Amino acid sequence: MTTETQETPAPTTPPPDKPRIDPVVFGVSIALAGVFCVLGAVWPDQVSEYGSAALNWIVANLGWVFVLATTGFVAFALVLAFSRYGRIPLSANGEPPEFSTVSWVAMMFSAGMGIGLIFFGIYEPVWHFANTPPQTGVADGSEEAVTTSMAYTLFHWGLHPWAIYAVVALALAYSIFRKGRGNLISAPFQSLTDKEVENTWWGKGINIWSIIATKFGGATSLGLGALQIGGGIYLFTGIGGNFTSRDPEALNVAFAIIVVLVIFAILSAVSGVGRGIKWLSNTNMVLAVILVVFVVVVGPTVFLFNLIPEAIGAYIVDLLPMSFRAPLFGDAEWFSGWTIFYWAWWISWTPFVSTFIARISRGRTIREFVLGVLLVPTLVSALWFIFLGGAGVHLQLTGAVDIAAAPDEAVAFFEALQEYPGFTITGILVMVLVAIFWVSGADASALVLATLSSRGAIEPNKWLVALWAALSAVVAGVLLYMGGLDALQTFTILVASPFIVVMIGLCWALYVDLRRDPLRGRRLGPVRGNAPSPGSYGMILSAIAPATARTAPTGDTADGATATDTGTGSDGTSGGTATAAPATGTATGTTTADTGTPGPAAPGGEDGSGDTR
Repeated sequence: MTTETQETPAPTTPPPDKPRIDPVVFGVSIALAGVFCVLGAVWPDQVSEYGSAALNWIVANLGWVFVLATTGFVAFALVLAFSRYGRIPLSANGEPPEFSTVSWVAMMFSAGMGIGLIFFGIYEPVWHFANTPPQTGVADGSEEAVTTSMAYTLFHWGLHPWAIYAVVALALAYSIFRKGRGNLISAPFQSLTDKEVENTWWGKGINIWSIIATKFGGATSLGLGALQIGGGIYLFTGIGGNFTSRDPEALNVAFAIIVVLVIFAILSAVSGVGRGIKWLSNTNMVLAVILVVFVVVVGPTVFLFNLIPEAIGAYIVDLLPMSFRAPLFGDAEWFSGWTIFYWAWWISWTPFVSTFIARISRGRTIREFVLGVLLVPTLVSALWFIFLGGAGVHLQLTGAVDIAAAPDEAVAFFEALQEYPGFTITGILVMVLVAIFWVSGADASALVLATLSSRGAIEPNKWLVALWAALSAVVAGVLLYMGGLDALQTFTILVASPFIVVMIGLCWALYVDLRRDPLRGRRLGPVRGNAPSPGSYGMILSAIAPATARTAPTGDTADGATATDTGTGSDGTSGGTATAAPATGTATGTTTADTGTPGPAAPGGEDGSGDTR
């Protein structure tokens, strides 16, 4: 074995390149969204009819795919967290997290759930209580139905949706911050090919469909938010009406709400993550806590606290049966309206939410990331639905108000709050909460869409962010015009179905990458197999190095390579002295043990990070 050392000064950071729009990805994506908007606005009934027929076929024939894939994502995330891969950081070794834990949780929670927590916060538990899910054998409206309703609600808002986000966000964060690739959904697939994925037809196809899925998933949330605020305005002023029947007055109210909120969303989006989204997320967390505390204090306090162990216990006990329950003996309508709709909704959100979570998770280890993304939001969601949903169930159980028979899902939350003092204040608070969730979700979505259509640039052009925010509002308005909540659910499932294949591929690509990581905890020596060249992805991060580069601590060791850092270069590599592990070749020059990004290849193909290329 021969060991060579060489002092290498930290390279000079080049000036940032101007973000470049991918004409194919951007052009095709915006054309598809535009065609749908035109068809939906001109022929709403026909488009809705075709969409419903396609939905029925997917649920009847592919419902099992949603069930198995979603449960598989939970298992995959947990296995990574508790395996030897859990200690691998999503950054250079020793690099601290970019955001505090509180802000990190607040931002991903606002982006990941947001409006749905308000829209379904009371309505879903009450609905499952009054109309128990199939295959449970529990009588509608019974005392046993209380825990059953809470178990299903937590199932739809707990580990499964956050695992969907986690596996995609993990693949992206590892690919971006540890491997130095582009900020694109297709980038992690670089581990599976020696071609530059971004320029392949299938890589562009993945990025295009990621934008379409994000567009419809985000539009669903924006549509729900408009319905919720419109329901509150109707109760307070009498202006509006039934949103599901395309009543002109109700639709005009919804459209006006969307126009006003999208203006604020654009202003927030162009201000950047560090200011707009972070401030909105933290504000919403405070307002949400105030609302929950109010309901607990003035509502059935003892009942709600007793419901905590009952609901969580029922969720844990029934988790496995619920995870594998499918429309085997019919009940397709229920599954398409609840479980499969939720899985499709979360899947359609993954390009948006997962890219955003990856963007704010730099510096976390895989174990910290998975446990943080899965457990913390699940616990917060559980408390949210137990306190607010439990209060609604208690009102339904005692006969104080029939929330399940509300004329519109959007007014269910307000009907429950009417039974408590100070409805004017709490009702306005709910509308403000929804508005902030709407804005924070819309601007985060627009930022991700602009990133995906700008070759993965973390800081895309401001005008492009504004354009995508405006188009999201247009799509939401068209879906509301086509049929309200039913149309939102239908087209969410349709666009999410193909993306399941992409998610499974991302899991495999991430596993291949982790097998080659220097900190994987295996014996010294090269990893079996070849890894392809990363192409030009390291150059993308070089362009944004002033905003993202950090200096790793000295003395980092990875897989037998010892590095003494003198600084951090523009591509995230560390200059210093490297002693390579025994291999077919010896690395000389820049070591990349910190990031896992390959440095100059030594003879025989072994670079300083321990990767074989």
